[in-house]
Amino acid sequence: NNFNRCFCFFQIDVYLAKSLADKLYLLQYPVRPSTMTYDDVNHLAAKIKPKQQRVELEMAINTVSPNYCRSKGEQIALNVDGTTYDETNTYSAKMMDKQTFSSIQATTNTSRYAAAVFRKGELHVTPLTGILQMRPSFSYLDKADNKTREREAANEGGDSSQDEAEDDAKAITVRFARPESEQARQRRIQSYEFLQKKQAEEPWVHLHYHGVKDGRSEHERQYLFCQSVDASENSELVKTPKEYLAMLMPPLAEEKVVKPVGPSNVLSMAQLRTLPLGDQVKTLMKNVKVMPFANMMGLLASGTDSTAALRCIQQVALLVQGNWVVKSDVLYPKNTCSPHSGVPAEVLCRGRDFVMWRFTLERSVMRKEIASIIKLPPEDVKEFLEHVAAPRVNRGWEFLLPTDVDFIKKHQDVAHRQHMLWLGIQSKLEKVFNFSKEDFMPKNSPQPEPVHVSGEQRLKMAQERAQENRSSLQKDLDAKRAGGGGGVQVKQEPAGDWDEPMDTSAPPCSSSILNGSVNGYPGGFDHTNGNGGSPANTSSLELHDFVIKTFRKHFVLTLNEFKRLFNLHLASMPVGRSVFHSVSDHMLQEAILLSPCKQIMVPFPAQSTAASDEQKVFGLWETGEEFDKHRRLLYDLFTKNYRVRRNMIQARLGQELGDVSKADVDRLLNECCSSHAGMWYLKGTIQS
Repeated sequence: NNFNRCFCFFQIDVYLAKSLADKLYLLQYPVRPSTMTYDDVNHLAAKIKPKQQRVELEMAINTVSPNYCRSKGEQIALNVDGTTYDETNTYSAKMMDKQTFSSIQATTNTSRYAAAVFRKGELHVTPLTGILQMRPSFSYLDKADNKTREREAANEGGDSSQDEAEDDAKAITVRFARPESEQARQRRIQSYEFLQKKQAEEPWVHLHYHGVKDGRSEHERQYLFCQSVDASENSELVKTPKEYLAMLMPPLAEEKVVKPVGPSNVLSMAQLRTLPLGDQVKTLMKNVKVMPFANMMGLLASGTDSTAALRCIQQVALLVQGNWVVKSDVLYPKNTCSPHSGVPAEVLCRGRDFVMWRFTLERSVMRKEIASIIKLPPEDVKEFLEHVAAPRVNRGWEFLLPTDVDFIKKHQDVAHRQHMLWLGIQSKLEKVFNFSKEDFMPKNSPQPEPVHVSGEQRLKMAQERAQENRSSLQKDLDAKRAGGGGGVQVKQEPAGDWDEPMDTSAPPCSSSILNGSVNGYPGGFDHTNGNGGSPANTSSLELHDFVIKTFRKHFVLTLNEFKRLFNLHLASMPVGRSVFHSVSDHMLQEAILLSPCKQIMVPFPAQSTAASDEQKVFGLWETGEEFDKHRRLLYDLFTKNYRVRRNMIQARLGQELGDVSKADVDRLLNECCSSHAGMWYLKGTIQS
């Protein structure tokens, strides 16, 4: 019965001493047993870095001990300091007569450790600032290696002739550091080199060592005892039972679950439903682009109010054929640009709004028709259409989803409000792109006066129109051929691409191509000199000026690159100032060949993956300068091989023009060519 009883046999008062609380370190020597202390060893020097809690001690080595190898000690001193005497020598006695101990932190958290002194039934406790393990430092070996490398370098330098001429001056490329991002800054701060640099910046604080039995040590040890034994001044150790229990058994902290980071294009539905309703709807629409309202309600959490969801979706989407399509300014925020072409977000939003407006009128649209109006690069136009439509054979691009008639009937007020919103967008688009709604009436809309024409009547009408236009067509074609016979040799295209007869089987009301056109151009326009009095005269002059300015800047361009630059030029023109209505690839080629440029017949390899537009290379032929001869000789070289070496170019120029300076060759290559793997290519012809 007495076994389970607890008895208090002895009671000890505990005091907290604070005099050395911020400067008391525990030094451990793990490489030697506790019986072999360094108390009697002569300490030569001591220093500390307080912030890093790094300590170094220099201790003397007993060189007269029978365990000391004198020859080894002298060899080490010779390797470290060399044969010359200097005040900075590590070992002034010409032998290794001392060793250095450097510290490492045994633990970074010392809040649970203290040094205690027991005296007269009282336990005095002082918190430890750090616990350091002292280990031998071998930095002298690094110094010996550096000495060896210096001697080898000196020997190599001494062998060279003193009369050797200085090397020629070489050009040095100056690079400026780009602005550092926040992520790069964090990586740099956490790198080993940065930490080493920061540690080296803190200066050493030199200390004076006092032995164990020294009077100063005895004086400092008195600070291990609490200077005041009054309980009221030691409130840190006066705790209630409940507080003491909480200190012994602290409550468990909830562990934070780190959410896995998924790809940026993957949407987690679990994380989505933790967002506010407005953010949920916006995130869904940005990812899906087009969606019926019923499908969106199925993706939201169960019990979501449909009225609130309908209010939120109107802020980030527009109604198209009863389905919701994300707004352009949500996909292309302000101060951003196209990832394909670099076109500003404002221009992208106008072009995409036009595409969506077209789908409010009809189910299908033609990509070429869209591109001719909004005048954006083809990559951006294709992206607009892929968001909301899919390509169909002989029908262009058809809207992705069927018309949601049920939503329109159920929410007539929302449909009416969206209709009024589209009318406002339409009025803005008409001012920007200079069109009217009547130009885009749906093909399936009823005609006011339908006319029924039989097959024989349609054939007779087509024959009559062809007969009427035959004379004007022949006249314009002859004039075009007569004007194209100058000094420039135009690369012949297949007849099927240029001289295909017009389709005259359609009724007059459905034809969007002007009668009397030759090769896709209006018949009243003479492409050789730009005369003819038609509105296309202005566009021809503008196109001619653009070709000359572009080739004077770039000198050599593929057709694909020229089309890209032309599309960027159109996108950068002020609204309403563009004189280009529809420019085909053939018009661009003809404009280039009618300017002081020629096509360079580069013999691409059979395994080349370049597209046809990338294999059509044009170069500036005539500028009126003496340097034109250099360019023509270069073009002639590239008609024999699609890549050449620099020495071949120099040899050809020297053969034809005599002595050609290095600066002229550099200018020629810089203007017309690009270098890869030691070979030179015309610009735009390097195969990836």
